[in-house]
Amino acid sequence: MSATIDMIEQFSRITSSNDELLALFPPIGSQVDAVIEQIRRYHLPVSVRLVIRPADLESLACSCDFCGEPVRLGPGGDALILDSRSLDGPGSHTLISHRHCLAERIRPENTGERARALKVGRMC
Repeated sequence: MSATIDMIEQFSRITSSNDELLALFPPIGSQVDAVIEQIRRYHLPVSVRLVIRPADLESLACSCDFCGEPVRLGPGGDALILDSRSLDGPGSHTLISHRHCLAERIRPENTGERARALKVGRMC
């Protein structure tokens, strides 16, 4: 078993109320909301990491893989999640980026792809 900084932070916190304690450590058998924080498909079996911390449920944010600044995931967010796979073997790679960070890295003469990076997934 491995411990991450998030786990250490969670278990070292002092809670200010019983509700906060129950949000961090729900009773066994209770139904909880969770956010998929990470999916790893590098090696079988696929590994999915779920998060139930209230701050993660509210923010749905992580760091842009290009600039390192926070990027908001989910509806209304500015994130693109790119999965790449090889044709000649197993494995994949996931990259999370701001729309503008990806668009800036596409060749200037490829205006169609730049425009799609800024628009894909937008509802309006």
